Amino acid sequence: MTRILYIAASPRGAMSQSGKLAETYLAARQAAQPEIRIDRLDLWRADLPEFDGDKAAAKMTFFGVGDMDAPRQSAWDQVVAVAARFIEADEYVLSVPMWNGGIPYKLKQYIDIITQPGLLFGFDPEAGYSGLLRGKAARVFYTSGVYAPGAPAKYGTDHHSTYLDWWLDFIGVTEIETVRFQPSLLTADPAGDQLKALDRARDLHLLQA
Repeated sequence: MTRILYIAASPRGAMSQSGKLAETYLAARQAAQPEIRIDRLDLWRADLPEFDGDKAAAKMTFFGVGDMDAPRQSAWDQVVAVAARFIEADEYVLSVPMWNGGIPYKLKQYIDIITQPGLLFGFDPEAGYSGLLRGKAARVFYTSGVYAPGAPAKYGTDHHSTYLDWWLDFIGVTEIETVRFQPSLLTADPAGDQLKALDRARDLHLLQA
């Protein structure tokens, strides 16, 4: 059974434009494959632990800095519990609005919690970093209200998709499909662009046909 983890990074619920794209994809996917399992993770309702000093210290023990004592082990166990849900999924669906040129801070917090040595990536002094995830896919739905690809620099810079593309590749996820709805002040027909984006989101399920 295919397990999809849907990570919602917008706090706007049903008003979220990126969420509408993601839900359109998921509805089409489940209609075509009723057997799939969809696990929804709303980052604004999730009880995410802070990545505090004990967790950072536990992480550094993998690089030979300090020892994994009881407080650090307890902190690490919290990290492993959050990461396990991510690792167990076969496919990731992310709805991601642009905030100040980048991603919402709740998504960054989640990424910082789960992106750990021995869980999502490995490290070798000679070879460097390597992603540990294999055979995973990602479907990412990007939205923004001012920035759009090709718009003049005065409308913003993309640290949004560029960051997530880097992160997914870093952890070993290389099968990535994206859908954008990013109307800028220069967009002649935002409503028409949204309909096209929804059609693209719906059609993504055909990749699994």
